Amino acid sequence: MADGLVIIPTFNEIENIEAIVRTVFDLKKDFHVLVVDDNSPDGTADSVRKLRSEFPDQLFLEVRKEKSGLGTAYIHGFKWALAKGYEYIFEMDADFSHRPADLSRLHRACLNGADVAVGSRYKKGVNVVNWPLARILLSYGASFYVKLITGMKVHDPTAGFVCYRRKVLETINLDRVRFIGYAFQIEMKYRAYLKKFKIEEVSIIFTDRVNGKSKMNSAIIREAVFGVIAMKFRSIFLKRTFSYVKNPIEECKDCQ
Repeated sequence: MADGLVIIPTFNEIENIEAIVRTVFDLKKDFHVLVVDDNSPDGTADSVRKLRSEFPDQLFLEVRKEKSGLGTAYIHGFKWALAKGYEYIFEMDADFSHRPADLSRLHRACLNGADVAVGSRYKKGVNVVNWPLARILLSYGASFYVKLITGMKVHDPTAGFVCYRRKVLETINLDRVRFIGYAFQIEMKYRAYLKKFKIEEVSIIFTDRVNGKSKMNSAIIREAVFGVIAMKFRSIFLKRTFSYVKNPIEECKDCQ
């Protein structure tokens, strides 16, 4: 059995999914792949099912009832990976913005002592291809903002190309992770940081998707901007539980 599982969340990725899976399986390092699909209407899950007949022991599929957010898709995948006994659990996009060849570099970083290896766009300058200037400024500014609020020395806290050692995901209470958009990436790193795990960044080149449609929207941006401050305060004043709640009554119940 491979020791590493690559989790790929999908929603309408029919144009990319077969190619990304085959590229991962062509690597020298043996990785398994779990696709967590949010019942894509374009037939993404059907494409994966066909591939499974070719890779029955390497490729796995979990289909959820509806589109429920990036964070919950990864939490679903994390729990699946822990139950199956994988030692290294990876996050990766389906659209080739993350180069599959860099999976081995993230894996090597964890083998060499990192608990969390982050594929970083900003460790060495700005390594982003085909993004408009406005989006680069937004992303880079968000990274600076997160570092300022949280105190993490991570150049790319919003990065979605990550390798976690098993013990990290076992230590973090996954049921208490509340962000569901791209802020989920920030929260996971922050929780690992508070647990004193070693976070190491591996410089990568990030290339914007060619096929398919970006899932970025204004709600995701709002979650990241306002949620980070709330997360920081709750980590201080609700340190015991570090929970996210919808109203003061729930918050009070959680503190009892």
